[in-house]
Amino acid sequence: MDNQRFRAAERAGADSTMRSDDLAYLLHRPDGGSEPLPLVIFLHGAGERGDDLELVAVHGPPRQVSQGQELPFVMAAPQCPADTRWEDHQESLFGLIDELVATLPIDPDRVCLTGLSMGGSGTWSLAARQPGRFAAIAPICGRGDPATADRLTGLPIWAFHNTDDPIVPIAGTTGIVEAIEAAGGDIRATINPVGGHDAWTAAYDDRSLYDWLLDHRRAAVDDGINAG
Repeated sequence: MDNQRFRAAERAGADSTMRSDDLAYLLHRPDGGSEPLPLVIFLHGAGERGDDLELVAVHGPPRQVSQGQELPFVMAAPQCPADTRWEDHQESLFGLIDELVATLPIDPDRVCLTGLSMGGSGTWSLAARQPGRFAAIAPICGRGDPATADRLTGLPIWAFHNTDDPIVPIAGTTGIVEAIEAAGGDIRATINPVGGHDAWTAAYDDRSLYDWLLDHRRAAVDDGINAG
């Protein structure tokens, strides 16, 4: 994997000053071929925040790549700065996606998003902000906001959580799953009775998750992307 750095200029409002948001990230590109590939963005958990980029490879897809597994997609794993959450960096994350799509052989209709714990929560919130950006998402043991369910009904979602999670209560997933179903959405959820907070190892080790993500293409979703 390559160590990269993305710098995005963010404007919060018409009268605000510009601030730079600097995100380091790990980048995996499969060997060979020139055809456009899917892009999977991975958002890590709270324990991997900071400025030591190697921490990002502790779990999930970056860990698999570091162990020598060849994943059939471009994978970018940014690092959340210390004492912040992914919700604080949404504009930079969207900017990172734009940069990767513009500079690498990536199919813009096959951009997927996944994350665990704090990154699972970030996956829910980022997708709710602009659901039309993504082909599919897989939030793992995070907290989703049921109030955003109407924005997510047209997006393929596979959520994971363990019932006995002592860190993020199971309601963080079941609440938004039930809200999406009530709003007419078709959502897939894997709820295991045991396993504690670690719902991600089994999820990412099962290649059917990657197969499912890569089976999807972006659909037309009215997400107000041009409304600001």
